[in-house]
Amino acid sequence: MKKPVIVCVDDERTVLSSLQTELMDALADEYLIETAEGGEDALALFEELLEDNYEIPLIISDCMMLGMPGDELLKRIHALSPKTFKILLTGQTNTEAVVNALNHANLYRHISKPWETSDLVLTVSEAIKTYFKDQLLDEQNKALKKVNATLSQTLDNLKATQQELIQSEKMATLGQLIAGVAHEINTPLGAIQSSVENIATFLNQTLEHLPTFFKEICLEHQQDFFALLKKSIQHETFLSSKEKRQLRKTMVRQLDEHRVEDATMIADTLVEMGICDNIEAFLPLLKAPKSQTILNTAYQLASLQKSTQTIMAASERAAKVVFALKSFARYDSSGEKVPTNLIEGIETVLTLYHNQLKHGIEIIKNYAQLPPVWGYPAELNQVWTNIIHNALQAMSYKGTLKIDVTEQDNHAIINITDSGIGIPDEIKQKIFEPFFTTKPTGEGCGLGLDIVKRIIDKHNGKITVESVVGKTTLTVYIPINPNEEKRHA
Repeated sequence: MKKPVIVCVDDERTVLSSLQTELMDALADEYLIETAEGGEDALALFEELLEDNYEIPLIISDCMMLGMPGDELLKRIHALSPKTFKILLTGQTNTEAVVNALNHANLYRHISKPWETSDLVLTVSEAIKTYFKDQLLDEQNKALKKVNATLSQTLDNLKATQQELIQSEKMATLGQLIAGVAHEINTPLGAIQSSVENIATFLNQTLEHLPTFFKEICLEHQQDFFALLKKSIQHETFLSSKEKRQLRKTMVRQLDEHRVEDATMIADTLVEMGICDNIEAFLPLLKAPKSQTILNTAYQLASLQKSTQTIMAASERAAKVVFALKSFARYDSSGEKVPTNLIEGIETVLTLYHNQLKHGIEIIKNYAQLPPVWGYPAELNQVWTNIIHNALQAMSYKGTLKIDVTEQDNHAIINITDSGIGIPDEIKQKIFEPFFTTKPTGEGCGLGLDIVKRIIDKHNGKITVESVVGKTTLTVYIPINPNEEKRHA
């Protein structure tokens, strides 16, 4: 990874060398210190660095230079890189240049000559710190804008899907899914709402205090702070409550051994941040006078990042459900068969049943590659919905659901097997008859499998059932007709 660059500009080599040496002594481990003798040289260097994708947080320029004055240089640099911070080195008579740079180059500070090394290093450190803080805020703002756009699109999709469902003739089938679908939508929306509230709370309570916070901690602790924050953000391992308690005890013991004050409170915060190992690297920070304040700020910033990740994941989940709903409710007004992906239809139904499946059902899927089948996608989705719904009820939503998709003799063959109680032989042949049902009153009128058989007949296919105690398999055969495909090509 390339180091960020600090650019120093002066037309006097002695001054330029002194400036470079003082900054390298303080910052060379983390930054490249580049120099330019005059304005034109600085512009050429700056453009070259930008072309090479270097990050340039800061430029320091002398004010009185031959050719191009420092304030004019900073104006031109500002046009190339508005986010780069600018510092102007001035004499006592350069007020006009300072005002010009403030108005047209967003000047950060001016330093009077001759300068004290400590003042120079402090000013530069504060400038860099503020630059990266602004970058972090910009990234968070971009993430929030992206999330807002996703939420807006998701809302539009939900509204469009709602209208499609109102017009659909499949409301009876959708009624079997509605509770689970509502949960599948409400769960990510709840996560989004909670995360947005966390972000709003952080922005209200913490954002205005960040500049003061960074001014009060030294450069070394700032580096440790950002390292701690990065480690927390990159942490992805989920820990159970038991694992957290064990880790907390271990960490308290380690902190006590290193004589860190408030070991229990600090350990609690570190564990919540996901810092599970290598705490030795952060001991200087943990022993700092305001270590708990520093840790809490890092925790809040890490939580902000994780909240945006939660929003993105929840939005993706909601979008997936919306897509499944749209696929399920799709209506072809032409009334003609179209190329249909059977596996995609099965997956759509499984997505809508996710809430009923996730806690007690093991799903085993064996999908062979199939060519598209000419058919009616929405009606075939009703087939998978009814069969899967019956299988889940037969298992009381606890057991194994196995779906095998194969191709044989120019037919797509779909086997859906459940580990339910099984179907007695005396009623096995009646299950496809209209109004036949073994369910209690109010849980169906016995048309589900009759509708399934009618749809499969419409596709010139067939459906069979095999059942023993603890296992039932419904097999659907749908012809793959290349001649029909050619006629519609």
